[in-house]
Amino acid sequence: MKRRMVVAAFAALGFVGTLGLSVGGAHADLEKLTLVAPAAPGGGWDSTARQMQAALVKAGIVRNVQVTNVTGAGGTVGLAGLVNNGKGDGNQLMVMGLVMTGAVLTNNSPVTLAQVTPIARLTGEYEMIVVPTNSPHKTMQDLVAALKKDPGAVSWGGGSAGGTDHILAGLVAKAAGVDPGKVNYIAHSGGGEAMANILGGKVTAGVSGIGEFAAQIKAGRLRGLAVSSPKRIDGVDVPTLKETGLDVELSNWRGVVAAPGLSDAQKKELLGVVDRLAKSKEWKEVLEKQDWTDLYLAGDDYAKYLREQDTTVATTLKSIGLVK
Repeated sequence: MKRRMVVAAFAALGFVGTLGLSVGGAHADLEKLTLVAPAAPGGGWDSTARQMQAALVKAGIVRNVQVTNVTGAGGTVGLAGLVNNGKGDGNQLMVMGLVMTGAVLTNNSPVTLAQVTPIARLTGEYEMIVVPTNSPHKTMQDLVAALKKDPGAVSWGGGSAGGTDHILAGLVAKAAGVDPGKVNYIAHSGGGEAMANILGGKVTAGVSGIGEFAAQIKAGRLRGLAVSSPKRIDGVDVPTLKETGLDVELSNWRGVVAAPGLSDAQKKELLGVVDRLAKSKEWKEVLEKQDWTDLYLAGDDYAKYLREQDTTVATTLKSIGLVK
C-alpha cells in the first residue's frame, strides 16, 4: 500500500463520548470498556482512543466503549490515576506511548510504567529530519559533517523538550560520535510555531513525524534528509538514517496498558479484545485512513519492549542533560 503521507482528519469522528451501538449478532468479548486518553481531546492519544472506540464497536468486539480524557504532565496524571485508582479493574485500558516513557522521567513521576499491566503496542509513526530547500545541507551526511564540526552551530527544531523529536536528535548525535549533551535543540509548544521557524531558517533542521512535513515537501519548501524507519517507506523518497551511515531507528509508537492487579483471566480477556481489534478489517481500515504504521506487539513481548524502551529513553535523556 502506498503511503499517502497525509494524516487523515480526526474531526471525522467528532468528540464522541460513548458508543453504545448495536453489534447485531456478533459476539462481543466485553460488554463495556473504558479507554483512557491521558491528554486533551484532539491529540494523538485521544485520536487513537477514539479510533479504537469506533472499531471495537463496529467489529462487534465490545458493545459499549467510553473514552475518558485525563490531561496533564505528558500523560503521567492519567498514569497515576490508573495505578492509584484502577487496581483490579479489568474493564479499562489506557492509551500511551513513547512520549509517556520520557515524561515519566522528565516529570519525576511518582508512578511508572513498571506498575501497570502491559497489553499491546498498536501503531507508530516514523520521524523525518528536514531542512529548507535553500539550505546548504543537501544530504544527511552534510548535516552530520556540520554537526561534527560545531555541534552548537547546528540547531534542531521540534516539539517539547524530552519528546520524540528531541530524543531523535540526541540519538543522531550519539550515532555520529558527537556528545548528545551538546545538541542545540529548540523546543516548540506547537507544530505551527516549529514549522514557521524551520521554513524561516531560524533553526538548521526540523524534526517531526513524517506526516507533519508532507505538504511542505510537496510544495517544494522543505527537503527531507532522512527518516527514522528501519527501511524505506513506500511513497516517501527519502533515505533511512541507516542508509546515511547512522545506526538509528525510532518510532513514535502508541499502545495500550491496563490497570495493575489484574487476575490472569482479566488479563487474558483484555489481550483477546486487543488481539481481535488488531486483526479486524475495521482496524486495518483505520490504519489505512489515518496513515498509521501497524506495529502490533502484545503480551510478554510488549512488556519486554517497554523495558527496553525505558532503558533507551533514560540513557538518551540523561545524555542530553534532561534527566540526572
